Amino acid sequence: MLNLTMNISILTVGKIKESFWNEAIDEYIKRISPYAKISFIEIENKAFKDSEQANVIKKQEAELILKKIEATPAIIIALDEHEKEFSSIEFSKFLEQKTAHGDHIIFIVGGPRGLHSSVLEKTHHKISLSQMTFPHNLAKVVLIEQIYRAITIVKEKVYHY
Repeated sequence: MLNLTMNISILTVGKIKESFWNEAIDEYIKRISPYAKISFIEIENKAFKDSEQANVIKKQEAELILKKIEATPAIIIALDEHEKEFSSIEFSKFLEQKTAHGDHIIFIVGGPRGLHSSVLEKTHHKISLSQMTFPHNLAKVVLIEQIYRAITIVKEKVYHY
């Protein structure tokens, strides 16, 4: 059974500016709140003009992410489109296993350029939401919805069919 004191953070590159994304996230936080504490950590997303500059900024973002995760004892899970995909049921089992001992989980959602290899090397697990590439705002919404779905599967609540 999922731990009632489940503690999950979602670390993202960039803030969500559009209200419709925030409304969806708020709705899932409300649904999750009886079962888990969800928090968000945001790293600044900097604009870039060319691929060379993008790589420099991606490295700078990695340094900020690493400072956040190195200071926190947690299971670190990076989202990367090239990694293992889960069905919703498989993800629920994965999340249940990772939270069984009350461990803090931090999911990392990269920005438009993805995550730097230095971040990926420091994670405990890498997973993919899809082989498709999503805008990072949508990835954040999909992730929190799948966390909610995983909880309802484990708790045998009516949501997943």
